[in-house]
Amino acid sequence: MEPTPRHQCLIYHGDASRQLGALAAEIRGRLAQNYRCLYFNSPPMVARLQSFLGATNIDHEWSSLILSSELRHLDENGSFDVGRMIESLSDELDRALSAGYDGLWASGDMAWEFGPKKDFSKLVEYEWQVEELHCKRPELIGVCQYRADTLPREATRRGFLVHPALFISETLSINNPFYSPPEAFTEEPGKNPEVESALDRIYGQGISLPV
Repeated sequence: MEPTPRHQCLIYHGDASRQLGALAAEIRGRLAQNYRCLYFNSPPMVARLQSFLGATNIDHEWSSLILSSELRHLDENGSFDVGRMIESLSDELDRALSAGYDGLWASGDMAWEFGPKKDFSKLVEYEWQVEELHCKRPELIGVCQYRADTLPREATRRGFLVHPALFISETLSINNPFYSPPEAFTEEPGKNPEVESALDRIYGQGISLPV
């Protein structure tokens, strides 16, 4: 059986704190596998995860964790810079390997990553470059967080389609049956009724994937 792809997305609706348990458990597991772990989100969410992890007795492993809210990958106009973000992720992986780790596990909230302008026009380009980086660097594992109630439906739809795997919990990730590689991707909403039905349930009923 082929392993589940390492470039994954977590699509959910509602209070982000409900996802902290699964993400914290995933972090603990990756730390045990000698991965450095990077969590990228807003200052309040970083603080909440830090408190959550502090209550789960991993104090001796804080040096292996990077909890960040920095937006240094934005350009001088505050817009998302794909190249800067990819370079930053690659450099962080290099530093982890140089420090003796077996790899880097990274997770970021997409609404936060794209900065205050909330311009998601480069989202697909970015995710494809992230996928390319995963293919080149087998030491990298990534979980992109898509909180549907903070994102336009179209941004969530694109994120849904361009990830080869879905993160469900710390014990379950699955192949994405709706994954669309670059050569098959379409910007046309409604092209896949099953995808649109899933999005209808997420946005209309406030539920999370899998649906």
